Amino acid sequence: MPLLESVEIEGVAAEGKAICRVRMSPEAESEMVVFVPYAAPGDVADIQIDRRKRSYAEGHIVRIVRPSDKREAPRCRHFTLCGGCKWQHLPYSEQLQWKQRQVEDALTRIAKVELPPVSEILGSESVWEYRNKMEYTFSDKKWRSWEELRSGREFTDSNDALGFHIPGAFDKVLHIEECHLQCNIGDEIRNFIYDYACSKGLTFYNIRENSGLLRTLMIRTASTGEVMVCVVFGDNDPERIKSVMHAIGERFPGITSLLYVVNLKLNDSISDQDVIPFRGPDYIEEEMEGLRFRINAKSFYQTNSRQAYNLYKVARRFAGLEPDLKNGGGRETLPLVYDLYTGTGTIANFVARGARQVVGIEYVEEAIADAKVNSAVNGIDNTLFYAGDMKDVLTDSFISEHGRPDVMIIDPPRAGMHEDVIKVILNASPAVIVYVSCNPATQARDIAMLDALYRVTDIQPVDMFPHTHHVENVIRLERK
Repeated sequence: MPLLESVEIEGVAAEGKAICRVRMSPEAESEMVVFVPYAAPGDVADIQIDRRKRSYAEGHIVRIVRPSDKREAPRCRHFTLCGGCKWQHLPYSEQLQWKQRQVEDALTRIAKVELPPVSEILGSESVWEYRNKMEYTFSDKKWRSWEELRSGREFTDSNDALGFHIPGAFDKVLHIEECHLQCNIGDEIRNFIYDYACSKGLTFYNIRENSGLLRTLMIRTASTGEVMVCVVFGDNDPERIKSVMHAIGERFPGITSLLYVVNLKLNDSISDQDVIPFRGPDYIEEEMEGLRFRINAKSFYQTNSRQAYNLYKVARRFAGLEPDLKNGGGRETLPLVYDLYTGTGTIANFVARGARQVVGIEYVEEAIADAKVNSAVNGIDNTLFYAGDMKDVLTDSFISEHGRPDVMIIDPPRAGMHEDVIKVILNASPAVIVYVSCNPATQARDIAMLDALYRVTDIQPVDMFPHTHHVENVIRLERK
């Protein structure tokens, strides 16, 4: 594959990779797009081509000839290795500009509908230590860099690792000593467990053999100061399990919820496994405007707690459901709201004070159980929750039974909505739709299908994940 010398990086594109355009040979009639990870717009670099397709190529930086004035030193020692935080080398203000452009490009290129100006993106209040949930993997196959392997030296450190899977190497784990995505307690707990396991000679998981005592680790923190630790074991060894859990509890008495799971399956999912409390309740609580949300080991909750609050405030404002908009006519004069893909009912409960009733629908039954608990804990009595596939639950007969909604709030997974769901939404014809999305491309596709009856009135991007290319976007649609 060719080495391209002194190529200038133009911008940022799909999956957070940078792009440049080059002629692959003097005879080439046109330039080809090349995707390059960990490059900054304005860099001039020598690029080694790794893969070449008909319409594009992929490469990596061999040498930076002249660094961009937009480039800055990454904070993390594991940058480029663990696969996360791919934009640490870009100033946060620059990251926000590219995320804003990502939303604008997706809507104009894919939706092709009449659009208002896109509001300036809401940046995250915290750009470090903002995640409330981190998951790590134990492995007896520590990842070694090519430089280490080619050095020929003998490794005297442990071959066990606790950290993140290396992209493209399912059985290799990068051992990490620090991660700036969660507050310091996460590093302290993770490093303690690793050191304790090594000192006691405990076995780390081997994915090929499906063996080893220590398998995965989840650490959750909440804005309330509460902490959850869930250790997943790959062997059912009660004595050793008890010793690990006791050691963690002794070292960190401030852990609110200390849990464990014994998972003997071939995959890491614990959705179908029993979660066993070792100390404390099986949940921690988040707080938002006086509302308490219970989160257990299997619960979904937005991983940036502070920014989730800002996201939900945008959705509530677009829906016209602020509590202070209540009038003296009583609850019966307020809007009927449907919350599709409600998850654990966070948005549904957050907007309930401004609604006559909120009807939430979600595929995962355990999430619906959590949603009902969260309503009960907060004394909210005007929510109804239903579990099932959206296209099967949200039917014309369901709407006839529960009432035609005045407002629909939609927060689907990255794949967007099924075409059958969009048809029922059009039939239901709510006055206002608020579409919250973690994927502007599929959101734009769905907006195009809603264009028959709806016009877009407001667009608000929200950054939930600094140092990554991911961006949330909230759109308000109004019936024409």
